[in-house]
Amino acid sequence: MRRFNQYTDTQLIHAFHEGDKYAFEALITRYKDKLFSSILYLVKDKYLAEDLFQETFIRIIDTIRGKRYNEEGKFLPWAMRIAHNLCVDYFRKIRRLPAIVDSDNNDVFEWLLVSDDNQEQKIIRQQSHDRVHRMLQELPEEQREVIVLRHFGDMSFKEIAATTNCSINTALGRMRYGLINLRRMMTERQIAL
Repeated sequence: MRRFNQYTDTQLIHAFHEGDKYAFEALITRYKDKLFSSILYLVKDKYLAEDLFQETFIRIIDTIRGKRYNEEGKFLPWAMRIAHNLCVDYFRKIRRLPAIVDSDNNDVFEWLLVSDDNQEQKIIRQQSHDRVHRMLQELPEEQREVIVLRHFGDMSFKEIAATTNCSINTALGRMRYGLINLRRMMTERQIAL
């Protein structure tokens, strides 16, 4: 699998299409953290996120095997769009919008913790992450979604606009107002991160 580290996404997809399952494993390894974190952040349930993550890759495999993958775009934004659509479909199915609530021990920010920190630094960092997480929960859904896709999904505004079915200007505006609202909350609560 090490030989695939230098391959581009397109080369990995072609190798998988030719029957090399290790090429697809390399592709999963490359993007699993970003995809899973984004899904988890939207649905706030680790087990549901795992199910949606698996469903995302099942759809990706089916599309690639069915020779329906369009190589015009990048793989990650395409995969993020699939994951996003699955999350939206899930919430439509249960007829409620996703509520951003504190996660118990499954905080999306846990991956930011550095193991070399002492216990006090870990606690301070976790408290900061919890504060940001709570403030994100208070944002309107559209603003929260753009911030999550931009910062956790590492998507461009063009990709976010395509994923959320809005214009680039709308995506930019949602990001702008989301950041303004976060700054306002930090000022009101006298929070310094």
